[in-house]
Amino acid sequence: MATVYQDLSGKVVLITGGANGIGASMVESFSQQGSRVYFCDLDEEAGRKLAQSTQGQAVFRKLNLEREASIRSWAKQVGEKEGRVDVVINNAASDPRIEFESMTSKQWDDLFARNLRAYFLTVQSALPWLKKGASIVNFASITFHIGPTPMTAYVSTKGGIIGFTRSLARELGPKGVRVNTLSPGWIMTERQLKQFVDASVKKMIRKAQCMPELLQPSEIAQVALFLASEASSALTGQEILADRGWSYS
Repeated sequence: MATVYQDLSGKVVLITGGANGIGASMVESFSQQGSRVYFCDLDEEAGRKLAQSTQGQAVFRKLNLEREASIRSWAKQVGEKEGRVDVVINNAASDPRIEFESMTSKQWDDLFARNLRAYFLTVQSALPWLKKGASIVNFASITFHIGPTPMTAYVSTKGGIIGFTRSLARELGPKGVRVNTLSPGWIMTERQLKQFVDASVKKMIRKAQCMPELLQPSEIAQVALFLASEASSALTGQEILADRGWSYS
């Protein structure tokens, strides 16, 4: 049974990349806690369908996170409407497999724009409405620790996110705002199962993890709830590895 965090009821939560996978599980989980969820994604059909399923707890906006003006407009709209933002979850990311020697500088720059620059813009845009007790959760990945190929650019963005979290936690700490990184292992989202995870990959994952059970999006959402809630009030500047011990082993 999922933990109920009474302090999350009524909290204003921003989630990027919330229409599918881990993001969708977080939209559902925060909505079930009674939070007022605002989430964005490029997948308009999935986003609107998900918002409708929450009985009014979640509001969807189609958004391209490579467009600075769109991010700033979204955060401002939510902040002015609600008067505050309590939780920011930077989740949206792209994880292409591109050989280093064939990667173009444009592909490199575009990936950093989606995976790291958008995090900076989302937090900075929400900052005027982040008050004491607010929590920021930046998604990275265990790939930073295990360095898989061919994902050098992707892994580099995730390393940047960890650095972003550590320094931002120090900068925003005096304001009472916490900043942590959540680094999932290989999660069995619909897209991962369709594009990358076959029987041999499942076997590899089970062998790599300390515990063999394959990770599900809902489990990562529960970690995000914890990091957003007062139950984790002692944590800031930290990286939480939700990978069943893969990077540990």
